[in-house]
Amino acid sequence: MDATHDDWIRRAQTLDLPGTHHIDGSPHAGGGTFTVVSPRDGRPLADVADGGAAEVDLAVAAARRAFDSGPWPRLAPAERGRLLLRVADLVEAERADFALTVSLEMGKPITDAYDIELRALINTFRWYGQLADKLTDESPHTAPDALALVTREPAGVVGAVVPWNFPLTLAGWKVAPALAAGCTVVLKPAENSPLSALRLARVASAAGLPPGVLNVVSGSGPVAGRALGLHPDVDVLAFTGSTAVGRHFLRYAADSNLKRVWLELGGKSPNIILPDAPDLEQAAATAAWGIFFNQGEMCTAPSRLLVHSSIAERVTQAVIDRARALRVGDPLDPATAMGPLVSGDHLDRVLGHVHAAIDTGARLRTGGERVLTQTGGTYLQPTVFDRVAQDSALACDEVFGPVLSVFTFDDLDEAVALANATDYGLAAGVWTADLSTAHQVSRALRAGTVWVNCYEEGDLTVPFGGMKQSGNGRDKSAHALEKYTELKTTWIQL
Repeated sequence: MDATHDDWIRRAQTLDLPGTHHIDGSPHAGGGTFTVVSPRDGRPLADVADGGAAEVDLAVAAARRAFDSGPWPRLAPAERGRLLLRVADLVEAERADFALTVSLEMGKPITDAYDIELRALINTFRWYGQLADKLTDESPHTAPDALALVTREPAGVVGAVVPWNFPLTLAGWKVAPALAAGCTVVLKPAENSPLSALRLARVASAAGLPPGVLNVVSGSGPVAGRALGLHPDVDVLAFTGSTAVGRHFLRYAADSNLKRVWLELGGKSPNIILPDAPDLEQAAATAAWGIFFNQGEMCTAPSRLLVHSSIAERVTQAVIDRARALRVGDPLDPATAMGPLVSGDHLDRVLGHVHAAIDTGARLRTGGERVLTQTGGTYLQPTVFDRVAQDSALACDEVFGPVLSVFTFDDLDEAVALANATDYGLAAGVWTADLSTAHQVSRALRAGTVWVNCYEEGDLTVPFGGMKQSGNGRDKSAHALEKYTELKTTWIQL
């Protein structure tokens, strides 16, 4: 979209921000309210309905009715697909307002919100809309006197809890495949970014989704999220967020109905640059982009840069140069490359990691300071450390901010050992011109995704998810439908 900084500011002044739950196809204002504060300037953005157990009960009951006796699971798959395509079309028609909502509520630069976040959401609904009628069941070969059928059936009511860093992308990765499979959904967005999800629910109803098929309850994780996790009428719980909260959802399932819980959790992703990388400048540029994109608030962020000692200083300096040149500023300015962190509390947490790293002997090469304080926003300089102890908090913990740790190695075995020396296993990168090395390292890395000579590339045809404490199950691709379907065997004696 060809709009200037002033254009976006003017549009923000008249933007309609939904503030009520969306339950059974209609707005619902139950519960108290909480205030969403914009990180761009620290000002109140909107008062939003604060859902608790009562609102979650209403939403789950609506989803249960829609699944047990409504038309959605009984529609022809092609018809479900048509309605998902209609959702994508209506989101496309409101793309600018969706992008502006995301930018205001969580600080994503408007160019990234419009070009990347909304592209992902629209493409996700279109991809699963097109896939809905292309799934097949099985008929295994049996003895001549029997017929066996293996059918995939929708799992039921899905509770989806998503974070604030990619509020629409991650909602789409949960909601679209669940709906394509014939499930009904109760979505609980993060407290920092409920507005875009509420807008999505409104658009979904306008597209023709029957009442109760997609419900959105805004509220806190410890209250609304907990109620959803414990609810006995929720059949599947899909969560993206921190590993600590993921543990809670496993406990909620154990304490309630043993619902299936699918988790996409934290990461501490290694990015390995070998001396034979085909383009060291490109590798350094991508390393800088990867950690500073979305303010570093990304579970797959390549927060550990592992560089061969023979090229370490060259690569590190190239990353530092790019960090210093990066434009930090108002997310409504199309020229901004890095906006504010999502909240003051989160900024304090990230700065706590920075100060602790300095105190424990890591060398700060650039950044590490809050900036643009006069705006009232929560802005932080892009930050690079080296000489980081491998057992330090900075090396081991997910910072979830624009903070890079640089490590060196002398041979490939040491690089792989360093890369795997983490509780997480979400993603990794490797830069090499040798095809055999690329395959060998990819096989050795304990990560759900390995990028070779690139980072954060891919499309909806490939699955996404983690190993170890980065979770289980997969989003994206046809494999995502495995989370939202049950296999049934029918054996017929002839």
